Amino acid sequence: MMLICFGTRPEYIKISPLLKSFAGKVEHKLLFTGQHTDLLKNLPADIRRLKISDGGNRLDSIVQSILNHEKIFEGIDSILVQGDTTSVFALALAAFHRRIEIIHLEAGLRTYDKKNPYPEEFNRQAVSRMADIHLCPTEHAAENLRREGICSGVYVSGNTVLDNLRDVETSYGNLVVVTMHRRENHHWMDKWFSEIDSLAAQYPDYEFILPLHPNPNVQKWSHLLKHVKVVKPIEYNDFIGLLAKCRLIITDSGGIQEESSFFKKKCIVCRKTTERGEGVGTFAFLCEYPNKLPLLFEQLSADYIPVGECPYGDGYAAEKILRYLSEQGF
Repeated sequence: MMLICFGTRPEYIKISPLLKSFAGKVEHKLLFTGQHTDLLKNLPADIRRLKISDGGNRLDSIVQSILNHEKIFEGIDSILVQGDTTSVFALALAAFHRRIEIIHLEAGLRTYDKKNPYPEEFNRQAVSRMADIHLCPTEHAAENLRREGICSGVYVSGNTVLDNLRDVETSYGNLVVVTMHRRENHHWMDKWFSEIDSLAAQYPDYEFILPLHPNPNVQKWSHLLKHVKVVKPIEYNDFIGLLAKCRLIITDSGGIQEESSFFKKKCIVCRKTTERGEGVGTFAFLCEYPNKLPLLFEQLSADYIPVGECPYGDGYAAEKILRYLSEQGF
């Protein structure tokens, strides 16, 4: 029996194609860790659930709340975890302590800077040392693992998030979609928001829209966005609709770099580095500091359609993963 785990909305979105592909073919149960309860409210009733008991440090609380739960592993001989959250690290560690096989979806992404992104870069490197099966989105990610001495159980599938996008049509309207939430940006979120609001004022022909992340370190600066349409977090399908018809994206997200490239959109990545280097310079453009944003936006708004194919897959990752796992005896 496989335990398929998730703790956040992005994780659930990326495992969803697998759940459809596995139905009736791979025996599995679902576990929700509760890391993002405010973003996931309509989950199936028949899944295993944990609850994060908050203490003084949120990351400590996630790890502590996931460890030492014997019942969730009863009858389980493999677990599948996705990505690089602290939930993923803690679940992998718990499985490793119980000698349960670990399947890591979206394996091999690296910046080799443990502070960027924080704590995700540590989490995914640690999970790679514990995992038995490594489902990589790209050959570059697989090569990262091989250079680290991880050569068995490495498989390139493409990214499952793209499976959700196969039937979505792309257009180029006047929207600029903005998302900002990363922990390493919290200390200067006010500067990012000020620059973004200045852009919205300078380019009145564009409509800037920002679904506001629930983290209080983000929300407390929302008053700076006087020329940006600030909305509550929106459902995934509605957000994908915005990406599909927008002109440009400004984000500090990882996954949006994949989705935007599939839609042939350029995105400004408000980070010092990215683990998705395959798209840099074609689909994604790093903006390391807030004061660099105006010039980069000016350049991309004049040349907003990228040339080339999405480097993160063709939208059929789940089918490939099912075939591979079946060959491995799952």
